[in-house]
Amino acid sequence: MSYRIIGLDHEPFAHLFEMQDDALAEHGAIRVTAAADRGWPCRISLEDAKAGEELILLNHISHDVATPYRSAYAIYVRKAARKAAEFVDKTPPVFDGRPMALRAFDAGGMLRNAALAMPGEADDKIRALFTQQEIAYIHAHNAAHGCFSARIERA
Repeated sequence: MSYRIIGLDHEPFAHLFEMQDDALAEHGAIRVTAAADRGWPCRISLEDAKAGEELILLNHISHDVATPYRSAYAIYVRKAARKAAEFVDKTPPVFDGRPMALRAFDAGGMLRNAALAMPGEADDKIRALFTQQEIAYIHAHNAAHGCFSARIERA
């Protein structure tokens, strides 16, 4: 089963980097600087920011559906990220070394299955979830912190 993993579009976030910190706070967001080369996963580029890079930490509605499974949580976006990443039949760098929670939804936004993928298992778990015909898409979340990582679609 072929799949693709898509980063978020940078455009809805671009204006945040032009805001002063007090204006960001009014939007429930904060400016941060990555303190290390790992631990600051960008949801646009689907890679970790490097130490010293500027990011915005904000609340993001990742599953905007009219079901009990509507979801929002904190995410990071990098200032340097200008294009949504896309990975076909492979997992992005932000999955590397992290346990991932995979939540599988039907076309109506209802949860139909889920899987926990330990480091190195995400590809196999994604393919297994997509063997179920009712699964329209999968949301990957960082299993430890709970934040949305990426949307996975059939390719």
